[in-house]
Amino acid sequence: MQTNSISLNKFISDTGYCSRREADNLITKGRVLLNDKPAQLGNRYKPGDSVEVDGSLITTASKPKKKEKLIYIALNKPAGITTTTEENIRGNIVSFINHPKRIFPIGRLDKDSEGLIFLTNDGDIVNKILRAGNNHEKEYIVKVNKPIDNFFVQKMASGVRIKDGMTKPCVVKFISKHTFRIILKQGMNRQIRKMCEAFDYSVMSLQRVRIMNIKLKDIPLGKWRYLSDVEVATIMDMVKDSSKTN
Repeated sequence: MQTNSISLNKFISDTGYCSRREADNLITKGRVLLNDKPAQLGNRYKPGDSVEVDGSLITTASKPKKKEKLIYIALNKPAGITTTTEENIRGNIVSFINHPKRIFPIGRLDKDSEGLIFLTNDGDIVNKILRAGNNHEKEYIVKVNKPIDNFFVQKMASGVRIKDGMTKPCVVKFISKHTFRIILKQGMNRQIRKMCEAFDYSVMSLQRVRIMNIKLKDIPLGKWRYLSDVEVATIMDMVKDSSKTN
């Protein structure tokens, strides 16, 4: 293995094309060529190699790609928008924002849910946040189909056995007869909905109002804003202990 090589998924991510996880998906689907041959998971990139994604050359030895300006966006996602970079999917989040630069979401938010989600072209921060995903807080306001009581709140907070496993203890606070606030430090697929279903409740609406240090605040539904340098610096500090691998 050459010392100046890096993993192919990291190289693709560093160009700003997509996150490492999405790069792995592209490689698995056979959409990436490394030196004119189908790439495989675990391949490494070294200077002089050529990489194509969906037929587009994203680097050559003679024309290194200019580093993209790093973009960090906070979107108040409406329900009905799908968190995917697949632009052929109707209502995908990338087409919804229609940013002139190639960006991709950090993590996901269910199609039926609304609220705060980050998008960026910084593959490194995507990987750090996702690796630190079981440590940083995400806060939601949830409305269910029937009245809740102290038993429901206590059981939700202490951990719930769902199909994906046992959820971690979390913070749950009563807001009104049908509404509660929940703060998670993990991100199982459709976790809150499955937790509610375990107690025979259905989620009527779900809004994410905070990720780490960023609150939804005054971002109208369907609108977005850039994160400030201070906000980005704070996020970087919060995930600085996330392991960094090639």
